[in-house]
Amino acid sequence: MGMTRRGFAAATAAMVAAPRVGAQAAYPDKPIRVVVPFGPGGLADVTVRVVGEKLSTLLGQQIVVVNMPGANGVTAVKAVQAAPADGYTLALFTNGTAITHALAATPPFDPGKDFMPISSLGYFDFVFVTGADSPYQTLSEFVATARPGARNIGTINVGSSQNLSAVLFKSLTGSDAAIVPFRTTPDVMTATLRGDVQLAIDGYSAAKSLISDKKLRALAVSGPTRNPALPDVPTAAQAGVTGFDVTSWNALFALAGTPPAVIATLNAKLAEALSDQGVKAKLADLGIEARASTPAVIGERLVGDIAKWSDVITKAGIAKN
Repeated sequence: MGMTRRGFAAATAAMVAAPRVGAQAAYPDKPIRVVVPFGPGGLADVTVRVVGEKLSTLLGQQIVVVNMPGANGVTAVKAVQAAPADGYTLALFTNGTAITHALAATPPFDPGKDFMPISSLGYFDFVFVTGADSPYQTLSEFVATARPGARNIGTINVGSSQNLSAVLFKSLTGSDAAIVPFRTTPDVMTATLRGDVQLAIDGYSAAKSLISDKKLRALAVSGPTRNPALPDVPTAAQAGVTGFDVTSWNALFALAGTPPAVIATLNAKLAEALSDQGVKAKLADLGIEARASTPAVIGERLVGDIAKWSDVITKAGIAKN
């Protein structure tokens, strides 16, 4: 798994404490690339662009978003690894990075060894939804109703955060529902509207308009606290699924060997950007909580999520690839 939590804490504490004066005078003196392992328009892409706009102003250099989807994020990682470790090419990591690592029989890279954390950008949860004409008014009703072979849970592709959330949900509840993977989020929403699946798990931004139009009913959210955008909707744990907590995140990482003062500069400016009320409002509209962190905190989160999803994958008997 690479670096331990203690290792992350020690290394990042040393970076933050390192002198900044020399590096601050020279860095940055040219545009900074952020390589995103997803296509344009997705939640991660939009998050980077919103934060990057403010960060560009604070650093005095343009933040260039480079979209490189493919190979479960490995394409983007390889592009970052091919660049110098100078802070001018950064990687966007997400909880999906942890899942990809956990699913790999032979991981193509070690996020804890090959990269150093800078800061989180934001956290968001998923929402459990059902059709407006569904008989299920609460998540506990769905759990309590036994209808073998007659109920489906829709998610995007196998191995995605949403899909493994459904695996965890079934594991904790003993539900008899089948998990049905779809290629895209719109496919999941369409299947839920049609009643092809009786429950779906996806991001709030994907279901937001359908919930507002009362075409879908939100039964629960996946995180440890209620989503401010859905204050009347309980968490899955509050709805009776004890121990359920799935919080997605995105964060910036740099190549191992990047100068400590560069990491410290980026961390400080990201904290400033993410405290901006305009940035907070734009991300909140997408269901994302803007939240900076120390390098150690997001590094430990990555390590912890790799362990968590490795356990879910093993218990579910999902084949590694």
